[in-house]
Parts: sequence; structure tokens; C-alpha cells
Amino acid sequence: MTTNLSRRALFRAAAPAAGATLRPFGRHLAFGADPATQVTVSWQVPGKVTGPYVRFGTSPTTLGAPIAAEVRPLESKLSWQQPEEHDFPPHAPATSTQYYLHAKLTGLAPGTTYHYVLGHAGYDPVAADRLGEVASFRTAGTSGAFTFTAAGEQGVGYNAIASNSRVADLAPAFHLALGGLSYAMHEPEDKPASEDFEYDARKWDSFFAQNDPVASGIPWLVTPGHREYEKFHDSTGNGGMRARFAMPDNAWSGSTGIYSWRYHNVGFLSLDAGDVCYRFPAKLGYTAGKQLKWLDAQLGKFRADPAVEFVVVYCNHSVYSTGDRYGAERGAQEKWAPLFDKHGVDLVLTAHNRLYERTDPIKAGKGTKKTGVVNPKTDGTTYVTAGGGGQALDAFYRKAPESYLGHENDSAATMKSYKKGSTTPTVALVTWSRVRYRGYGLVAVDVTPGQLTVRALGEAGDKIDEVVLRRG
Repeated sequence: MTTNLSRRALFRAAAPAAGATLRPFGRHLAFGADPATQVTVSWQVPGKVTGPYVRFGTSPTTLGAPIAAEVRPLESKLSWQQPEEHDFPPHAPATSTQYYLHAKLTGLAPGTTYHYVLGHAGYDPVAADRLGEVASFRTAGTSGAFTFTAAGEQGVGYNAIASNSRVADLAPAFHLALGGLSYAMHEPEDKPASEDFEYDARKWDSFFAQNDPVASGIPWLVTPGHREYEKFHDSTGNGGMRARFAMPDNAWSGSTGIYSWRYHNVGFLSLDAGDVCYRFPAKLGYTAGKQLKWLDAQLGKFRADPAVEFVVVYCNHSVYSTGDRYGAERGAQEKWAPLFDKHGVDLVLTAHNRLYERTDPIKAGKGTKKTGVVNPKTDGTTYVTAGGGGQALDAFYRKAPESYLGHENDSAATMKSYKKGSTTPTVALVTWSRVRYRGYGLVAVDVTPGQLTVRALGEAGDKIDEVVLRRG
């Protein structure tokens, strides 16, 4: 006969170790400033754990000693939030905490494939022989051709999953996520002058879980948009991004989305468009001019570096666009575009408007060339809006017709933008809107010495646009 004491002993023996039921999820990678030798592995756990780590090596069956991870907990009060698709349980605590973990791997070998696995106290996939949890990534080489992809406004859902599939099929060296990430902040466009946004913090869990199959092996370099502004966590609205992501931190402390790095012959800069945004002014001027000074200096450094042939800038807000929902960002035109002209920026990638659009090369706010190979050195900067990452699509302002490969329509379109302090748009007829496409898709950029080939791919992987940038 089993006594109560022996039953308690059996229960204790069968109880899992602390942390054993908390499985890592939402893996996502990022390069450091040197993608040949630095990679950060980030992930999430559904509860508090101790001793989180990553083990890695050049063989999936021979992984090294544990590398400790930094834990960045993020607490959200339910009183801040208005879930879009569900109700909070009636017995839910007043706050919820998300646990984000980051492990920086340095001293890696260039052009090398590494395998890694995640664990913490009570959860050891290696000891349990769970080889299915081993993922891999590849560091940059020192030179040679490569491809990267870019898209924004992904959110969570079946179109977002399809976008991930397109990225996976292309197997790029890395992916640029152009803001509008989780859509946890889901309706700010209706309240452009207000901070009273509807928010659901746990939507980030779904976002990371959805992207894990791709982002666990392909580094995702992210830039923030107005939907990533979360006033709840700190005065700048950047606290949530700092907890969830670990981008190269080489501008100044706490910048989050303002950083630079180089991959082979291309210098990349991420900018926080909220700092110059007139339409959604919650973050307007929050860097007190620091971002602008840093941008000027960093562009100068890239142009003085003989290893850098091309310079690509990426941010969320469309600098030049004829999109209907948000239009073009006047603040970026006034403050950033002159620096792009000054330093000869080759390509600017944005999202914000949920559609695809490419401009002719632009200098001093005017298109310079309609067809043929673009020489950014003489022709100017090409601006691309790649906002078809997964969320509901937008239209072009005043119903400008689509124009893309096989469906060209060489007609003028209308740009709307907002002056500082105004809620009424200013409109202007423009001739630089070369390609317009209302559909899901992404941008793939093929890089070879002396040339960028920018391709836009639609829902089925069909090519809807291509332009060649070649510096003379």
C-alpha cells in the first residue's frame, strides 16, 4: 500500500527540474559591426530562467563550452494594453514579463558555417541529444559577390509567413527588416498627433515565433518605425527595441536603431526616422541633433574608406513616395536628403507605405534620369519603398496607376507630405515615381564588385522591377 509520504516522494522524483519546461523560442541573429567575426544570437524564453547560454562550434555534434547570455526582461502592464484579437484571461496578473536573451559571439572565423544550440539551467538539449534544436549561421567572407533582401511592414499572419518563405528561398547573406515589425502597436495611423496607441505586448511573442525558422539562420538587421515607438518603457520610446534586439551599437548609447556596419564592399547605415518625422511627432527631435551629426560623419567615413564602393541607407519612413497612407517624410527630405546628396548615397531602402515603389535617381529633390543603368555618382540616389512584407496593402495617392515590368505606365504621380506642425498634407505632382506596384513582395539586391542589381519580387517570386546601379 502506498502511503501519502511515499506518494509525495514519487511526485518529487517525477517533477521536472526548474527551467526544464521553459523552452527557448524566437531565435534571431544579427551581425556585429564586423560581420566576418561577430554575430549576436538572440532568443526568448516564456519565463524566468537562470544560467542561459549558447553553445556553438563548426560541427553540429561538437559544440563548445556554454557562452553566457545577457537577460533583458521587459515588463508590460495590462493597463497599457488593448488586445486586438483576444481578451486577457480574467485571472491574469496586472503585469506580464517577457524575457529576451542575447549572446554576443566574437572572434569568429570569416566565411565559416557555425552550428549553435540554446539552453539554461535545467534545460540542456545537448545532454538530451536533441539535435533537432541545433541551428546554424554563416559569417561573412572578406570579399566576393553576395545577395541581401529587404522588406518592411511584416506583422504576424499568413502573408508574413509567405514573406519569410521568399526570404528562405533566396537564402541571402542577411535580411533588412525595414520597421513595422510585429504590429503590436496596431492602430497609430488613426491618431498621428497622439500617443494614445492601441498596444498588445505579447504580439511580439508571435512575431518572433513566426520568424524563428528563417531568422535563426539568416541574420536580420532591423530598423525601427513609428509602430516600434513604445512610450511605456522609457522616455524615448526605445526601451522595447533595446530589450528585444541587439544591433551593432556604434552610434551612441541607447540609440537602438541608429548604427552602421560594412559587408564586403557595401557600407550600411540604419536610421531612426522618428527623429525627423513630422507626421508622427512623438519622437521628433529626440536625439537633439546627434543622429544628424553622426550621419554626416559616418557617411564621410564610408566615402573615405577605399574598401567601400557603395553606401546603402535603410530606415522605416519613405523619404520619397507617392503612397496614399503616409506619403513622403518631409523631415527626412529636409534634413537627410542633402547629406545623401553630399556624400553620394547610392540606395535608400524604406517601408512605411505598404506597397512597392522605386524612384528615378534623385538629386536636390528632382529626378535626373528615367531609364538605363544608374550611375549614382552623377545621377543621384535611388529611393525604394518596400513595404509589402505582410500587412494589409495601401494604395497610391490619388489613385496613381501601377507601373511595373510588363505593365509600364509612364505617367506623373502625386506626392503628399506634411510640414512640421501641420496635419494637412502638402501635395505636389512628381515625375520621378518610376515603378509602382500594389502587392506583397520584397527587394533582393545582388552585389558584385562595382555593381548593385536591385530586384523587386512579387508574391510568386516573379520579378516586377530591376535596376542596375553602377558607379562610374
